[in-house]
Amino acid sequence: MATTFDDLPKHHAVTRSERLVITASSLGTVFEWYDFYLYGLLTAIIASQFLTGLNPTTSYIMALLVFASGFIVRPFGALVFGRIGDMVGRRYTFIVTLSVMGISTFLVGCLPTYKTAGVLAPAMLVGLRMMQGLALGGEYGGAASYVAEHAPHNKRGLYTSWIQITATAGLAMALLIVITVRSPVTGVGEEAFKAWGWRVPYLLSGLFLVVGLWLRLKLHESPVFQKMKAEGTGSKAPLTEAFGQWINLRVVIIAFFGAIAGQAVIFYGCQLYVMTFLEKMLKLDGLTANMLLAAALILGSPFYLVFGAVSDRIGRKPVIIAGCVLAALTLFPAFHALTAAANPALARAQATAPVTVTANPAECNSQFDPVGGKSYDTTSCDIIKAMLAKAGVNYRNQPAAPGTIASITVGATTFTAPDPAKVKGEDKKAAIAAFTGAIVGKAAAPAKPAEAGKPATEAKPAVPGALANVGYPAKADPAKIDTVRVIAILFYLVILVTMVYGPIAALLVELFPSRIRYSAMSLPYHIGNGWLGGLLPAISFAMVAANGDIFYGLWYPVIVAGATAVIGALALPETYKRSIDG
Repeated sequence: MATTFDDLPKHHAVTRSERLVITASSLGTVFEWYDFYLYGLLTAIIASQFLTGLNPTTSYIMALLVFASGFIVRPFGALVFGRIGDMVGRRYTFIVTLSVMGISTFLVGCLPTYKTAGVLAPAMLVGLRMMQGLALGGEYGGAASYVAEHAPHNKRGLYTSWIQITATAGLAMALLIVITVRSPVTGVGEEAFKAWGWRVPYLLSGLFLVVGLWLRLKLHESPVFQKMKAEGTGSKAPLTEAFGQWINLRVVIIAFFGAIAGQAVIFYGCQLYVMTFLEKMLKLDGLTANMLLAAALILGSPFYLVFGAVSDRIGRKPVIIAGCVLAALTLFPAFHALTAAANPALARAQATAPVTVTANPAECNSQFDPVGGKSYDTTSCDIIKAMLAKAGVNYRNQPAAPGTIASITVGATTFTAPDPAKVKGEDKKAAIAAFTGAIVGKAAAPAKPAEAGKPATEAKPAVPGALANVGYPAKADPAKIDTVRVIAILFYLVILVTMVYGPIAALLVELFPSRIRYSAMSLPYHIGNGWLGGLLPAISFAMVAANGDIFYGLWYPVIVAGATAVIGALALPETYKRSIDG
């Protein structure tokens, strides 16, 4: 029969020096998450600096995919460093992963842009993102194992929740530094930040690397690993034992589908995709969106500890499953409420003057063009959808019979798109420009003095289009943002994250024996968080671009979270009273 902590001495507790060791371990992990999430916060700027030459929608999706490249390689980092951690030790692996992460992040701040180096610039960016992903893939399993193996048997949920809080703490730290640098108070401001100031947060990682290494070098190996090595009970082939033996592989599969998958999509949907939603769909400026999310993260972060401690009392399973159920049921209402609070004019326009595109579905192509060579003016449907995607306008799709020229209805008025079969060359460009002006409007044009061979031009005022006439705003009005409600909704989303993420490190540690723990828990965790979670912003945004509904991308986290709740309730074992010393 398995040993539980009920069979162990109750007086066991970590010493003061061990608490300092755990704190140092967690702080190093904060620096790694800071490095990793900087890119997610600066996606729009990265797209403009490294992915020019593509249409705006494709450029943003490609920037999200570059962000996701770091997540894609995380499982490979889990395999490489997991094996090292199980065979050589947790401490040694800590030092290597932090070094790789810190150096890679610092070098991102030194990269030339597309304007300077052409396609070499995004290629180097992807390479550094992949190095970051490899490092993070080796970090989590070691950090969770290390802290759990120092913790009292009846407080593993609380102690490992300090590792869980590091992800949000790293994100909050990145947010605060980005806000500080891009703020006019520092003398940088938004324009300069977009031009060169974005490099500063990356370059600061060099300082954090030095501090993190100093802390990590003070660490001692975990007592459980030391005991295992002394007794000669370590695994000589941890990967084969973890994934080649059904008794362990079965647990890996259950952990993935019954806990990790839902945790991953909730974590990245409620903390990173929501940033894309605020900026791209609700049209908030980057600084405002950063500040609102930072406030919610600061308020919500202590709840990692709360739910970690709760899982020590009632179990890991009920807390995680409850978080998945709540997410599946409330993400749609929460994002609708966020729209009404952050951009009430947009919410009102969507309700009172919905936009409908009527077109033959066979003529409507995806707005995603990874090589940047596709022209979105060969069908009337593409002309409309390219215009709406660029403007970030929510719309509905109405199928039409083959041969129908696509049209757009704004409120009660319908506009028929130019027919590319009837207009060619410059006439087609002029027709599309006139059509776009009628829907989206025309920007103001400043006066230009006379130049050699060119007469002077007069300033022209902005001309509103049909969208503006029925209330669609070009940008969110800062004065109309209900700041308290927005922060409250974002806080709720962070609470969902803390419910599923706070107890999961303890759960994963308790599922596997110490001889293969690092490898066995790292791979499923990073497949879930690296692939299901890391790809979520790109996939969800692409879903919105293809469908037109700004809420359509939420189906991804809702379905995965719901499935995890069902599978976890049926198959996931409860682990909170297990011993982890064997």
